[in-house]
Amino acid sequence: MKSKLVPQVLTIAGTDSGGGAGIQADMKTMQERHVFSTCVVVAVTAQNTLGVLDVEVMPKRMIDQQFKALAEDLDIKVAKTGMLANTAVVNAVVENYRKYDFGPLVVDPVMIAKGGAKLLSDDAVDAVRTQLAPLAYLIIPNLPEVEKLAGMEIKNNADVKEAARRLQQLGVKNVLIKGGHFSDQPESRDYVLFENGEEMELTGPRFETNNTHGTGDTISSVIVAELAKGASLKAALCTGKAFINAAISDGIQVGHGHGPLNHWAYGEEEQ
Repeated sequence: MKSKLVPQVLTIAGTDSGGGAGIQADMKTMQERHVFSTCVVVAVTAQNTLGVLDVEVMPKRMIDQQFKALAEDLDIKVAKTGMLANTAVVNAVVENYRKYDFGPLVVDPVMIAKGGAKLLSDDAVDAVRTQLAPLAYLIIPNLPEVEKLAGMEIKNNADVKEAARRLQQLGVKNVLIKGGHFSDQPESRDYVLFENGEEMELTGPRFETNNTHGTGDTISSVIVAELAKGASLKAALCTGKAFINAAISDGIQVGHGHGPLNHWAYGEEEQ
């Protein structure tokens, strides 16, 4: 029987025992987009929809060995980062990404969990800014994250554009700033600044729900999968937005706090 060759992708992040975010959300999403997902676990979290109870960071030796194992056997086309915990982890990821060829890197600079728990130490923010961001083909911060990375307060659309330009000055090629935190707007508007200076807005309806845990993980995973299949960045971003809209609008009820997305909703729409 002939086996089918499929694109292979990588998520570098922490786990979520509640299944809604982190590596679990990444791999669910990548599977839905018909690519083969692999992972480098940099931290293990004990969490649920109510919050994060505890975090255990992987030692550098184990992070290095996971990268080595993948590089020796698999053909990774595109990769992404998620929660990286602290400066030592950020530095380990940067070191390994420079060592191995895993294709374009999508950076989701996870800093704060939906329940409010801090997932990135203050000193690690600077490491993301100066060491990881210059490796990024695409970075996808939300508004609180981009304020930290760009070093400015964002009050309006002009500020969003200035922040994106500042991120490009760090060496980032393309920037997607998620606009979900502009809660006073009737639509969810994401701003994109491409490497060539072109701009784009991704718009969608705003849904009144608490079930948005793992949104950043999910959209970045869609983008990674689509890029690995050969889609243009613009097409990958549009698919990512449509996937998120479906995953939120066709919601599921899991847990008693910030619930997860419906990762199979978009696939059902396509059928």
